[in-house]
Amino acid sequence: MGAEREARACAAFYGTRGLAPTVLSCLRCLRHFAGSTAKRCKEKHLEEALQLTRTLSEGLQALGEAEARPLLRCVLAFQMEATSSCSSFQKLEQMVTQLAVGKEALLAQEVDTLLTGLALQGEVLSPEDLQSVSMFLEESSLGRQHWRQNLALLLQRLASTLHWVLQGQPTPGSTWGYLVIKACLQVFQVLPEDVAPLVWSTSGKSETLQSLLGLLLEVAWGKALNKDTRLLAGTALSMLVNTAPQPQRGASAVLTLFQLPSRAGTGELKFGELVVEVPPVLEPDGLEKLVLTRGVLTCCKMDILSCQLEGLPHKACLLLDMVFPAVCALTRDQKDCHYYCFQACALWLQRLREGLAALWHLTGTHILAQDSELLQELTQLLWNNAETPVEGVSDFIHSSFRLLLEIYHLECQHFQDQERPLYQQMLQRVVSMPWQIKARYVPLCAIVPYMGSQQVLDAYPDLPEHLLSCLSTNHLCPAAAEVYKVLVRQQCSEWRDGQRGTEEALAEQWALCWLPLLSQGLCSPLPILQSNSANHLLTWTLRQLPATQALLAAQFGGQDTMSLRAWVSVLKAQKSVTGALPLGDEALERLSRCLGTREEGVRLAALGLLCCSPNTNQPLSGTEVRLLREFLPLNLNCASSSFRQLLQAAVRKALVRLRDSSLAQLRGKAPRLSGPAEGAEQLAQAVGFVEWLLRLSIASLSPGSNYQRKKTALLLLAAVLETCTDTWSPDRKKGQPPRTMATLLSYARQRGCWDFFSQPNLLALLSCLQDSTNEIRDLASELLVRYFPTTFPEPIALALFQLAQDTLGSPRVQEAEAGAVLMKTILQKSDGGTMKSLSLEAEAALTLPGRGLCFAQHLLHLLQAQYKVACQDLLCAAATAPMHGAIAALRRCLLQVPEVAISMQAAELVQSWQELLTCLVTTVRDITSLLLGALQSQQGPGADVQAAAPSFAEMGNAIGSLIMLGKGQGQEEEEGDSVLLSEEHSLILTCCWVSVKEIGLLLGGLAELLLSPALPAEVGPLLPLPTLQMATRVFQEILLRCRHWGAVEGCSMGFTKFCAALLNHPDPELQAIPRAVLEQGLEALGGPRSSSITRRAAGFPMLFLCIVSGEAPAQARPLLTHCIQTLLTLAATALPQDWDQTLDLPQVCALHVLQTLVRGAGLGGAVLCHATPMMALALRGLGSPCWAMRNAAIQLFSALTSRLLGQPWSHRDGCPSEGLSLHAFLGQHPKLGAVLLGELKVATAPTTGGPRLHPALHAILTLLAQLQPGADIAGSPSAPFLGPLLGLAESPIYAVRAMAAKALVPVVAPPQRCRLLLQLARQLPAAPGHIRSHNAVHGHLLQMQALLGSARGTGGLLAEALHPVVLQLEARGWLLTPAQRCPLVRAAFLQVLALLPTSFSPGFAQYIHDTISTELGSLLRGGKSGCAEPQVGSAILHQSMAHFMCSEAARLADSERIGAVCSLLQQPNPDIQLAILSWVIAGEGGSCKEVENALGLTLLESLQSVLQERRDKEFLRLYLEALLHLYRDPSSWSQEASSKLQGSSRSCLEMLLHMVEAECPGPDLLFQALCVASLLLAHQCGDEDVALVERWCAALEECSRCTWSEVQRLAAARSLQLAGPGVLQPSLRAARSLQLAGPGVLQPSLRAARSLQLAGPGVLQPSLRAARPSLVPVALRLINMAIHLLQDEEREVRHEASGFASLLQQSPGELLQDGCIFVQDNVGLQSLLELLLGEFGEHPDTFNSLLQHIPILDLRSVVEELEANKAASLYKEDEPNVFAEPAVLAQQLLPVLVQLLEKAPTGSPVHASALQWLEATGPGVLRDLQYCKHCWSQGPAVRWGMKALGCAKLHTALALLLVRARLLAQVLRVLGEGATNTPGLGYGSQELEQELELVQGLLVQHGLAPVPKQDNAPGELGLLLGTDSSRHAAV
Repeated sequence: MGAEREARACAAFYGTRGLAPTVLSCLRCLRHFAGSTAKRCKEKHLEEALQLTRTLSEGLQALGEAEARPLLRCVLAFQMEATSSCSSFQKLEQMVTQLAVGKEALLAQEVDTLLTGLALQGEVLSPEDLQSVSMFLEESSLGRQHWRQNLALLLQRLASTLHWVLQGQPTPGSTWGYLVIKACLQVFQVLPEDVAPLVWSTSGKSETLQSLLGLLLEVAWGKALNKDTRLLAGTALSMLVNTAPQPQRGASAVLTLFQLPSRAGTGELKFGELVVEVPPVLEPDGLEKLVLTRGVLTCCKMDILSCQLEGLPHKACLLLDMVFPAVCALTRDQKDCHYYCFQACALWLQRLREGLAALWHLTGTHILAQDSELLQELTQLLWNNAETPVEGVSDFIHSSFRLLLEIYHLECQHFQDQERPLYQQMLQRVVSMPWQIKARYVPLCAIVPYMGSQQVLDAYPDLPEHLLSCLSTNHLCPAAAEVYKVLVRQQCSEWRDGQRGTEEALAEQWALCWLPLLSQGLCSPLPILQSNSANHLLTWTLRQLPATQALLAAQFGGQDTMSLRAWVSVLKAQKSVTGALPLGDEALERLSRCLGTREEGVRLAALGLLCCSPNTNQPLSGTEVRLLREFLPLNLNCASSSFRQLLQAAVRKALVRLRDSSLAQLRGKAPRLSGPAEGAEQLAQAVGFVEWLLRLSIASLSPGSNYQRKKTALLLLAAVLETCTDTWSPDRKKGQPPRTMATLLSYARQRGCWDFFSQPNLLALLSCLQDSTNEIRDLASELLVRYFPTTFPEPIALALFQLAQDTLGSPRVQEAEAGAVLMKTILQKSDGGTMKSLSLEAEAALTLPGRGLCFAQHLLHLLQAQYKVACQDLLCAAATAPMHGAIAALRRCLLQVPEVAISMQAAELVQSWQELLTCLVTTVRDITSLLLGALQSQQGPGADVQAAAPSFAEMGNAIGSLIMLGKGQGQEEEEGDSVLLSEEHSLILTCCWVSVKEIGLLLGGLAELLLSPALPAEVGPLLPLPTLQMATRVFQEILLRCRHWGAVEGCSMGFTKFCAALLNHPDPELQAIPRAVLEQGLEALGGPRSSSITRRAAGFPMLFLCIVSGEAPAQARPLLTHCIQTLLTLAATALPQDWDQTLDLPQVCALHVLQTLVRGAGLGGAVLCHATPMMALALRGLGSPCWAMRNAAIQLFSALTSRLLGQPWSHRDGCPSEGLSLHAFLGQHPKLGAVLLGELKVATAPTTGGPRLHPALHAILTLLAQLQPGADIAGSPSAPFLGPLLGLAESPIYAVRAMAAKALVPVVAPPQRCRLLLQLARQLPAAPGHIRSHNAVHGHLLQMQALLGSARGTGGLLAEALHPVVLQLEARGWLLTPAQRCPLVRAAFLQVLALLPTSFSPGFAQYIHDTISTELGSLLRGGKSGCAEPQVGSAILHQSMAHFMCSEAARLADSERIGAVCSLLQQPNPDIQLAILSWVIAGEGGSCKEVENALGLTLLESLQSVLQERRDKEFLRLYLEALLHLYRDPSSWSQEASSKLQGSSRSCLEMLLHMVEAECPGPDLLFQALCVASLLLAHQCGDEDVALVERWCAALEECSRCTWSEVQRLAAARSLQLAGPGVLQPSLRAARSLQLAGPGVLQPSLRAARSLQLAGPGVLQPSLRAARPSLVPVALRLINMAIHLLQDEEREVRHEASGFASLLQQSPGELLQDGCIFVQDNVGLQSLLELLLGEFGEHPDTFNSLLQHIPILDLRSVVEELEANKAASLYKEDEPNVFAEPAVLAQQLLPVLVQLLEKAPTGSPVHASALQWLEATGPGVLRDLQYCKHCWSQGPAVRWGMKALGCAKLHTALALLLVRARLLAQVLRVLGEGATNTPGLGYGSQELEQELELVQGLLVQHGLAPVPKQDNAPGELGLLLGTDSSRHAAV
């Protein structure tokens, strides 16, 4: 700590001088800088010190050198210790320079002294010394001057250090060698004039530099293991070449270096005047070529690269004749260094671009001539590797394409070439590639500037459609966006140059080309396409062409959901561009509706529009704040995780705007447009909104709230605390509070707001620590630790600690994990005083100084005590003291608390920590042995260990024995046989597996933390070698004896960290531990055994994966290579003649381990180097006679396929869309391609004795089918696959023919498809007698079908190109007739024809129709279709014919064909009926309304007969589903549809309702039956059908119960939406007729006008019917049911129920015009409550129906259960509806109930109902209030108080009690004295309100109730039902 010593001396020197205050302040900043670990903190302190030195500089100039020396020396000392950070060193250099103004000689003297001391410390420079050398060379002019004068000494030290490093090899992960070579590189770079004589002069030749050159060559040739070090050595050698005085001499030296690999280890190398021995290649990995090539390209001077080489012909130069061939060879051969190889390729093109002039002068001709070999090789290299999946390579390929085209353009300009064919060739290749290939878009972007936009668009007409497809595919989206931008930018440039029009004219030009594309993208129903279009295209377009805004706004003026979303996206983009967005009343109303719609994307977009702003100090307007206050309470319980995250991000933006604008106002820097009054109002609004949001978040954290609400509230609270507090987070780069934040906090707190850390807020977060989900617990703990004061109040800490102790002993995993989080949080929020108060072990508390050490000791003692209990009685321990809680607490406290990690590094605590950790590892070893041994009927750590895990039967017997021991022998007879596991079994299994998992995670985390190379060496080993060996044995025991995948997975994560820490540690003994385990595993794998290890031990393969995953990715992986080679050898061993089927063969085990290695995410692409032998092995294994071998082989093949091709990308409707073409696949893996091709040729080779099975064939075809077609290239590597695949058309196996057809698609380039289709069509037999093989005909048809289908999916083939194919098919039309005896061939031929519906001549189209009609007609008449008996495949043929008939009818919209389809549907043939129904359900007829209408009428006409026949349940389900699909839109129902049901509607309804009520049709059929009944009821309900309506309503109520299945509840919700509005209409009018006119009642005329449209056109004719009061109770039941369904736990059910509410809110005319916009669930609930209040307020049942949603919970039993504190059972009874929130709903219902009371006249039925409720429940409410006052008036000493804080039942019961009490007070107030005399009350309304206030105050103190509202701000904590929310309703 030299800097600290100098700082103390400096402070002492200036202590009494005039500069003392400033000097001391500067020193304080420097000390803080040195002591900080976060980069932002360092920068902050250093900037402050730099500002102070500017003040000090003037004072120092007046002082002498002696007075200035201490400060200079001090700053230099800090600079010497900051050499690891370039930015810090530069700032300190500025400080030194500033302080030394006028005293430069003194500074030079001090620098010389400092650096001389470095070189004198010893022969070998330490890493820190090397960093100092490099930094002073690079950043300090005085440092360079010193090293120039001492160059010989420096070179000697560098040579000695590098020699020592190469001899010792400190550690595989060490940077020592890298730093030496970096220093050499900088010497050569910074001091070239001084180095040059030492290399190139005979007289100045340096032996030291000669030695250093030899060492650098050794490093480059593999003496250093680190790849980065070797690459840097190549750069250093090239920098040394740059010192050559003449370019030819440097080029000669480079040429000599390039010739070295061919004579490695022999002879001498002459480098200038230096002569060294050629080093041997230690590892022939070819990396030495890459090292030299990359080094030369990185820094070699251009004149050296481009000068003519002596002794070589044809004016050769390095760049073209030596380096380029080397680059090509590298990209072809080096498969494990893709990144660096293609970096070299890009560098070569850059250097070529730099040296074009010199190279033209040298060669005198084109470099990239069209027919030149160089251009062909270069383009082939780029295209072959354009699709490589290696990360980073694609960027180099992209830049290489751009550079190639730029060089070509410059060369054509230079030589004045008019024809430039390369552009056209490249464009043609791009167009010929499928759109799914990402690599095509970068060359396309590069071509546009050279060819022009119009020429590109003309050559590529499908580009807009392909861009849309790419925008719907995430990995293609950036490429597509870039193409769009390049084209639009080019178009704008061309338009401006040519027309010089206005911006509006440019916008019109843009719209002609691109508006359809952007409109389609923004209005797409696919969220990904909509989002990507808005994010990637829209905003950029508005920035580029602002005038397009008006065109876009006009385009999206519709009222449908997609138009709304697009409209909001346009507004948001405009706001981000212009900064302001004034909205008129109409736009504001539309925005409000967007905030209330059901579509999450629309709501989020509207929210983003409110919150975003280009300037963070732009205040929120009053309208924005109002809309936010309305929006946020309605969206707290959203079920979507992504919605919550985006909601938090949007609110954070709003909070930042509020904060920054308020700070600007307080600083007086607000915009001048606002006066003092506006500024004060703005501040009050900002403070008030944050306070409101804080209260809303805290109130939503109640345990009675559901997970969704709590998670959203925590996210919002995190946003508030992050934005509006002054808490500094050193580990964060962004989001730090402004420096003036304290001003705003003071302002807010003076007004009684922003008490973020109050007691109620603290208690609310502490309740979250007991949540059952780790997301809630962890987030709450993080907020407490990061933002709240450093220590908890002592009473809270003590109560929390006791609670944590109790929950750690719970057998429930969630509760034990909650106890662990509690322990960690207590540790982080406690100080020394608190620790003394906790009931820790007395000895530990007195003797251990560190909090973390003391706490860990206590937890270890707790664990040891639990272990002792387990040794005596494992069943008892599993029930009352399972060990996993204590282990999890130790893991969190030791690994996740930064203070504990710092404590471990304290020298005075090392021994204590070492003892504790050794004891901990010993304890977990004993626990592991105990638990795993117990499952093998072995007890104690000394029991013998079996070689493998026990079988399930052995485990069951062992657990049964343990249970008998624990329960006593007398209870043995009471146990009966049961299929299910008993709770005792589950207790023991949970205890064992979860504890084992936690042990693995703990040990792995400890090794990762304590074996880090970053730890100071003087700390010493906290985990000694014996302890680590013990931990290794624990891991082995778990992985070899464990059967539970969860435990194996957790242990594997820990073991991977453990191995990584050991393998990267400098100690060779530690590095040897994983290697030894690997060898043991391989030996066990190949050796004989008496039991199965891979079947019983899921962790055995993971053992290998964990070890090899621990190797450093940046280095060679010797363990992985050794492991895979050993496994390949073992798996290839011949099987024994007779093997035991009960045991795993070593070959099978090896395959399973290989599969695990391939699937391992930690290995990435490292296993791809071994893909070819593994694939060959898997294919051979598929033909093994052993089933286990075949099973393992197919799993290995599947894993390899996933690794080679990557994960499938999502596209459009979820269809997989791979991006890798066959051409690129074979280019990346040529040897693998040869293996696949060889297998294919063997499978298709002619054989004697008939066909033979080829087990590997189907797998190969599956792999090929997953690839994409490539470009049409001569000599493509995919061409040899074509012949074998075509030959497989004759395979006798159907599956092979089908898969071969799919595999053919990627082999055939799109331009070649028509040619191959014609070839296949000609091979079809022209007449019945020409058939050679039916299999061949069928195979050819399948191949044609696959080619045509893939072409249709990628834009289709041109009609003229297909015309010859169509002629051939027409000539073979007989294949469709009965003359072709095989139905499958006929079906395949018809499916081919169906893909070409518009290409045939009219005569042939009629021929197809007649043939099909004749065939199907003969079936319907009972005839035979040319066959003596039914044939295999005839059903498929008939279904294909029916599908074709339907498709043609929809395409042509021909009434005759539509009638034919309807007649087919009415006929009794089941195959045809099912085919038509499935076609309808698939939605293939949606484009033709005539077909849908006709089919719908046909289904309605036959509905009664179908219901009566009840032929088949599946047929009936499809029939009803098709009917619902055809009438999914209410406007589809017509008068003709009603007439079809005339007379049968009631009968059908009764049959359907009877099916629902009395039969058990199954969930799916019940769903369809109930929905069809609702559809009929909505359109056919008359006055006589009231009984049917009541039956229907009762059926809905029964199905809507939360205990029923999701399908049934969904049926109820869907039915409610279908028929509910129609049923409600008459009841609404009846309700109005009963209402009394008076003030406050909504105008009935307006309501009546609105109700005309509620059920939609055709639903009802309200004007023609009289009101039916009998339906009012049914209407109330329906609304009540909708309220219930809006609380359902299934999102789809809630959405259907909200659809019902949306239809009730529909405004006149909108349904007919644009369809209904469904509102969000909570908005729907709000509207239903408003409807009840406005329309049914006078009905006597309304009050009681709402009271049903406020359940009465037994508060006393809940409290007594808490007081009893019974031991928790393992399982907790599931709630029937985890989403429902009775307390929240009750708070929403309270204002409605109060308004019902207030609006009702005296003596009304509502008052009577209220009085009955008062008499029934009033006394109980008062008793419960008294009980609450008694329980919680005892103060905080209630021992179960902290447990009560997290009890959801208690919180819900108390919240419901408070709601009932408030309602009771309102009833007493409204009813007056008559109600006060009710027996059992004795309270008036005022007395009750006072009592209620007292009880609520007590509950608030204990965190059991929210703080009462201080004001009546709109939307404070719930939904305001008295305000107009119509803006949230349907648009």
